[in-house]
Amino acid sequence: MHVSRIANRPVVQGISIVDFHLHFRMPFDPLTKSLSGGQFACEESSAAAADRAAKVAGMSARWRRSWDFADPEQGDADQGPEAEADRWAAELDDNHVEHAAFVTAGGNDAMAKLVARGGGRFLGMAAMADPFQPGAAENFRQALERYDLRGLKIFAPLMSARIDDPGADPVWRVAAEHRVPVLIHFGHCGSAGGIAHNEMIEPAWLETVAKRHPDVTFVIPHFGIQHVQQVLFLMWACPNVQVDTSGSNQWVRFMAQQLTLEDVFRRFYETHGPERIIFGTDSSWFPRGYVRRYLADQLRICWEMGMPASHVQQIFGANAASLLRIEGWTPADPALHTAQAPGAKL
Repeated sequence: MHVSRIANRPVVQGISIVDFHLHFRMPFDPLTKSLSGGQFACEESSAAAADRAAKVAGMSARWRRSWDFADPEQGDADQGPEAEADRWAAELDDNHVEHAAFVTAGGNDAMAKLVARGGGRFLGMAAMADPFQPGAAENFRQALERYDLRGLKIFAPLMSARIDDPGADPVWRVAAEHRVPVLIHFGHCGSAGGIAHNEMIEPAWLETVAKRHPDVTFVIPHFGIQHVQQVLFLMWACPNVQVDTSGSNQWVRFMAQQLTLEDVFRRFYETHGPERIIFGTDSSWFPRGYVRRYLADQLRICWEMGMPASHVQQIFGANAASLLRIEGWTPADPALHTAQAPGAKL
């Protein structure tokens, strides 16, 4: 990948990179482990569960091989959160990523320690399993005010009620008050063997929430996965809904119609513009570390689509910097300063 520096700041292909979507301590996080995928060891003990675990682990292994990813490190190789934070800092250096936002970390206390160790390069979001639980809004408020976290991450398939239930409105009001985005995973989640569908999983139910709370920016990761059409219409109905690009986006292989990541990029870009698309990788475990090929592939798609550099900079840095309120941030290339997302606090 072509990298360089502008004004002594890291850039990739002339673009200042802000990655909106990474995970910290992924194998040790109860929230992400509850997605029951096949990347990490299964804790179930019955013979049938062990057989299932072996099959889904094999599916994940085949996926890793097809992407040329190493197997995740075993738990006994872990050297603790400080060492992992330092590894992530080195990964950002090696890949010329200027800032990275971590969306889970095994709890808000752990996230705060990660951010503090990042020297200003790491940003963190609060995370919760269920915004309908008693005390969810107050816990969220405390995390924002105590730790200066910059958003909220939720997995819709894990919630106890559908997203349009007004019972979660106090959580959205906290997000509005503190001007932070809410990142909600809809669609299948976890690696092989994860959750394919339940009644909470569809993004269309977000419409009434986004309209009730127009001062909250809701971000749907991975282009909405199998619910692309729902998300496209949702963004038409609700200007405060955006998408992120994170992950391998291998879900396109499972769609009934033939679909590529370039098709998805083009559809969202042509219908909703660069200001509502946010780059992320979903980088999450070692020794894979920072998933450089996701960045390279997505940049290639955008250049080959003929996007102007200012639009590429919006997608790969400016939009995230605005949502995360990175103080004083502008692109390293002075010619791209106009790519700063509207409403950014500089």
